[in-house]
Amino acid sequence: MTQAPSVSSGESSVEIVSCESDDTVLLSDDSLTRKRRAEDEAGILVQKILQSKPGGDAIMREYHKTKSLSDSTRRKMINILTADMTEKHSTSPPKRIREMYAQGIIALFPYLRDPYAKHGYEHYYDPQSGQGYLSWKIKNIQRNRAPSETRRCVSQSFSGGPSAQREASSSTEVILTEEQCREAVSLMKHTSEVDTVKVKMSETFQYRRKMIRDPSSCADVLTQFPRYLDIKGLIELDFVLIFGEKTSAKFLERWPTTFMQKAIQQSKGLHFSQDLQDLIDSAESAVGNESVVDGERESKSPPSPQGRKRPGKISASQAEKHLVIFKKTGTNIQEHLDSIEESTQPYLLAVGTKKSSIQGYYIILDKKAIPCKSVSGLGAFDELFKAHFVFGASYSKVLHNMYTFTQTTVYEIDIGKVKESPRVADFRARFMH
Repeated sequence: MTQAPSVSSGESSVEIVSCESDDTVLLSDDSLTRKRRAEDEAGILVQKILQSKPGGDAIMREYHKTKSLSDSTRRKMINILTADMTEKHSTSPPKRIREMYAQGIIALFPYLRDPYAKHGYEHYYDPQSGQGYLSWKIKNIQRNRAPSETRRCVSQSFSGGPSAQREASSSTEVILTEEQCREAVSLMKHTSEVDTVKVKMSETFQYRRKMIRDPSSCADVLTQFPRYLDIKGLIELDFVLIFGEKTSAKFLERWPTTFMQKAIQQSKGLHFSQDLQDLIDSAESAVGNESVVDGERESKSPPSPQGRKRPGKISASQAEKHLVIFKKTGTNIQEHLDSIEESTQPYLLAVGTKKSSIQGYYIILDKKAIPCKSVSGLGAFDELFKAHFVFGASYSKVLHNMYTFTQTTVYEIDIGKVKESPRVADFRARFMH
């Protein structure tokens, strides 16, 4: 066998490693086969994603009918694919992943290929410049996660709050290695034994806390630990490991007996509106009747301590929409999740035949629905509050005073460590005296 010089054409080159032409053809065919296999696999990936998401079939039907995609349909496709990409590979997916999705688009939709480009998919993702529709959308997603309204890992000038680093009040007896943690995570994804899942969740608690403290992985917890989405009570399990049983029980013990009646009295001094009056009436009817659940109108959770309404303030009904949203029984929960365009702070989704008859609550977080164990509004709010600490989620700016009041005054967490507005301190003084 003889070694011959390489033959170049543009940026590509073929090295002839044998004087026998048949061998050269085999090498060329093998390279083309690998390339075509990669394109086919990428096309299958994109097809499966579109077929599994609402609106994906319509995108494929439009293409097959017109051999093209309108601007609005292209944007829908990019939204679906980037949502899938960032869910599986974080909000900063590697270049090879972005390139694979771009390659899959033109493999599935060959008429979308750019005939003048080297690869044909550079308008979706250009590995040289890093530009393209996919990258632009990913940058928008990253911006939506940033600064004051970012759900995760907000830098704070104080040491208290959901995203503050803290030592757990208790630790598991079993300390797993990294490899053992990965094995436990894999087991939890496939086992149907609830008790086994709870044991493994406890054993991987420190591993999970490390993920939450890391800005590059904190948004991936629900992807790595999907059993939060089908096994109720796991948020409570983690919260107890952080703060202990005594702190965990404080809200449900203290709010109905110590705080609820005072909240009603304070609410009567706020600027009158019919929405506020409806909330007060609902709360008063619930006093002494623990079975009463009034969905979006339930006023068992603490009011936002904002004082009388002034220009720039939002109404009680507006603030309420940042806390709980009502949907009728039969509503497709996935469609609601898909309709969320921007990253938002955690909130409750109440599902029932009507607002006075709620069958269940979900905590909406990272465009996923975590079922609440409690079927009461009071219990659901307790789980929502705890979810902030379990997942390192910052408070909504609109409800920040309310959550801070609940944290320091009711749960008695981080007293003297968390930054409080004067209004919160004033509100607490009125409650405690």
